[in-house]
Amino acid sequence: MTTSSVDQQIRSRLGDAGVRYTTGRQRVTSALVASDGPRSAAELQTQLGSAIPLSSLYRSLAVMASAGVLAPHHGSQGVTRYELAEWLSGHHHHLVCIDCGSVDDIELPDALEATLHELVDTVADEGHFVALGHALEVEGRCKACK
Repeated sequence: MTTSSVDQQIRSRLGDAGVRYTTGRQRVTSALVASDGPRSAAELQTQLGSAIPLSSLYRSLAVMASAGVLAPHHGSQGVTRYELAEWLSGHHHHLVCIDCGSVDDIELPDALEATLHELVDTVADEGHFVALGHALEVEGRCKACK
């Protein structure tokens, strides 16, 4: 995934929502493209430094999430992490460390993804529910924390 192609798609999506794709939002996008998983506002602020004021960072995250460009993930410790929406980054799942809070993306092999999809459909059927998608977050300890 190249930042320039992602920028074009985001610019179009935000424009459709009546929102400008500011320099700050472009910096947030670049930081998330370079990341190996979702990032919290604090992690993004550390990564971006003084390139974007904290208040602008929070505003950009909220606007981009509202427009469907970013997907927020609400962690078990109350920390929200953001990543590019699935329509930009592709379908994947997460490994979440319960100690340090790191979140890593993981893509499953096609056969395993198909099995997971069947399981989701079965669970949905049991609850008289129509599943439109799924996201798997596996909680545990990362290599550094175990």
